[in-house]
Amino acid sequence: MNPANRTSRLRLIVLQALVFSLFATLGVRLWYVQVAHGSSYRAQAASQSVREVVQQPTRGLIVDDMGRPLVSNRTSWVVSIDKTTLGNLSDADQGTLLARVAKVTGQKVSAVKKTLSTWNGSAYQPVPIAEDVKQQVALQILEQPEDYPGVVADQQTVRSYPQPYGVNAAGILGYLSPITSQEYDQAKKDKDHSLNATSEVGRAGVEKEYDRWLRGMPGSTSVTVDSLGRELGDSSAVAAQPGDTLVTSIDAKVQAAAEQDLHQAITTARATYDPVTHKNYVADSGAMVVMEAKTGRVVAMASEPTYDPEEWVGGISQKQLDALYSKQADNPLLSRATQGQFAPGSTWKPFMTTGAITAGLPTDQHFTCGPGLQIGNRYFKNYESESYGSITFAEALNVSCDTFFYQVGLHFWNKYGSDPANANAKDPLATAAKSFGFGKPTGIDIPGEASGRVGDRQWKASYFKAMKGYYCTMDEKGTATTPFLKLFAHEFCLQGNYFRQGDAANFTIGQGDTMVTPLQLARAYSALANGGTLYQPTIGKAIVAPDGTVLKKIQPKVVRHVAVSKKAIDYVNTALLGTMVPHSGFNGTLAWKFGGFPLGEIHLRGKTGSAEVEGKQSTSWVATYDKNYVVIMVVTQAGTGSGTSGPAVRKVWESLYGVQGDETGTQTVDTAKAAIPGVTPPKALPTFAQDGSILPPAKQRKGTRK
Repeated sequence: MNPANRTSRLRLIVLQALVFSLFATLGVRLWYVQVAHGSSYRAQAASQSVREVVQQPTRGLIVDDMGRPLVSNRTSWVVSIDKTTLGNLSDADQGTLLARVAKVTGQKVSAVKKTLSTWNGSAYQPVPIAEDVKQQVALQILEQPEDYPGVVADQQTVRSYPQPYGVNAAGILGYLSPITSQEYDQAKKDKDHSLNATSEVGRAGVEKEYDRWLRGMPGSTSVTVDSLGRELGDSSAVAAQPGDTLVTSIDAKVQAAAEQDLHQAITTARATYDPVTHKNYVADSGAMVVMEAKTGRVVAMASEPTYDPEEWVGGISQKQLDALYSKQADNPLLSRATQGQFAPGSTWKPFMTTGAITAGLPTDQHFTCGPGLQIGNRYFKNYESESYGSITFAEALNVSCDTFFYQVGLHFWNKYGSDPANANAKDPLATAAKSFGFGKPTGIDIPGEASGRVGDRQWKASYFKAMKGYYCTMDEKGTATTPFLKLFAHEFCLQGNYFRQGDAANFTIGQGDTMVTPLQLARAYSALANGGTLYQPTIGKAIVAPDGTVLKKIQPKVVRHVAVSKKAIDYVNTALLGTMVPHSGFNGTLAWKFGGFPLGEIHLRGKTGSAEVEGKQSTSWVATYDKNYVVIMVVTQAGTGSGTSGPAVRKVWESLYGVQGDETGTQTVDTAKAAIPGVTPPKALPTFAQDGSILPPAKQRKGTRK
């Protein structure tokens, strides 16, 4: 055989062997895929052809103690764009469609594009690009589908604020905003199926605290799609489960009264001349707290400035957000009741009295109430009251005599802490303050609460350690911006850790470094009112399922019994009755604002305060209580406590007990006209009817539903 032919035949045999091997390999692979693992691959192929579209649940209601809705839900027209359909259009058609949608929804094209590009939900779920649009806009899109391919207009559920009696309650309720990618990643890690990429979550107030109850459980619709992602039809659906209802201890009528009276006090102060600064009061912020003395439950809590929770519905614009954070707005997102920290002024004195009596000073102890007191190289003046000579604790509380309490502070400083550098010296006054809960958050069921501070020798030592470098550098380089700051930096750098006699004097009148929140002060006064039990304040009262089943009752929580004697508490409670009335030779500081009030039936106790703030006008405080309630009010840069806050506090008490008649005459009590039926908050929960309506508690239903 020719060698050339032999070579060609060999090559043909090799080629045939290769072809046979390839077919053999393909055959084996086909058997492997179709027979050995056919069922597995068929399941994977089926799953790839089905995509899930999330159905958001209806968020739970938030109601007051009578069942009145504070936060509910409403339907809103939402315009969305199907990204799959959009992607099948030409670039020119995409541009035309986006421009048309932007125009009809009142947006910029760039804003629509940004929304589409940042969407982190399902690729098979239309992307919401405009919420709360007018119905005529939605109808235009629905009636002209040829002009809006892939654009969907439908109704979705959003938050609503019914505002019973005109309440705002933003600082209590909070608001919602879309879940962040970090939060969603954490939810997936925690296997929390109640959250998804398109969820909205609570950001403040009880919306945040009780978010896991309110949010419900999302549903889903399984959508069958082809290999190109085109929708073929619905495969199956799992219904969303609505969120639970939060019943609060807030009473809408009392809340409305607190908000309105606080606002009126601020408005009046701004129109009132300040003889000290020779201009009208600035009255830039304020707060009021109404607390149930026997449980620590919050009945009302108002704050100014505030904001409209509706602004957050459907997403807040940058313009709106900038307005909320502007200097002119004075940070309305900050709840002054729980996050505002202020020098308590003379409202601090009752707690100093309990500490002093518990530590050994007799109830009939006398000190001189003079115009001022020289301590070291500084003259400490008697800020509010006149000179009354030798007086007792009770009289000093009634007239708010500073010089009396200066001497109380000096007594214990000389007895236990005459070494100003000794941060651990015994201090019964600071101990009493801390026992009443000052210096730490109260633990209320609202996030972001401030801690305040007890400005005693221990705090001063720790603050010196933390800030020594900052102030010593300022002193060395001379970078202080004001003469006061220059002097402060110099003295702080030298002996900023010293707790001197002047510090002890200032401490007893609620000045110096001590700061409290209105909520902390309300809780402390409730401990006086109930005989010494300190509660953790609460707003949530119960969690109720959509079918009316009570899932959880939120009971009052006792923190401790305050570490002062019963004798001291009883003495202060008796003494503070005198603040409300005239006496022989002097008047209680609130007497001129409570003339004609039925004190014989409503046994009010009270204390005023006017706290001095460097470079600003005085902070006005009034603290009042009886056996049932505590009412606290503060207005910054508003002058004296009784002058500015007294009238507003009185009006709240009138609302609580149904007090009738002109303030210039003798008023009477008509409990049938009280804001809360039966005068005290209901122990029972609202009634959840089978038809979904919520009624007042059964015993208080008659004539109360409005």
